[in-house]
Amino acid sequence: MAVILDKHFILGFLLIITGIFDSIKYLWESSKIKSIKTARGHSRKFVNASLINAVMRLIYSISISDIYFTIISILSLYCILHFWITIYLYYPYRNRNKPNFKRPSLIIYIINSLLPNSLRKRL
Repeated sequence: MAVILDKHFILGFLLIITGIFDSIKYLWESSKIKSIKTARGHSRKFVNASLINAVMRLIYSISISDIYFTIISILSLYCILHFWITIYLYYPYRNRNKPNFKRPSLIIYIINSLLPNSLRKRL
């Protein structure tokens, strides 16, 4: 029994380490966007899909009561939300450099990012 617990502990620890690396990639992209001051070339659909996946992973990990999976799901969700907010703030809006520029509301931004390019209005 002790060997099985040790094996699960080691695998859980390794899962957390790889989950940290998986989450850090979103922080790296976020810092890249901040340094170049534009989110041009970063897909909003990719971030939306990652965010939905992270939320579903968190719900699933809580439902099966797996502490290791819950930890990496929370970390992943945090990093993806940080990346999503960075893209929202640095998105290359069409009228950004005009005098009366006003960033679109979150609702408009979310709806616009979910629509296909052929249907959406350029922000």
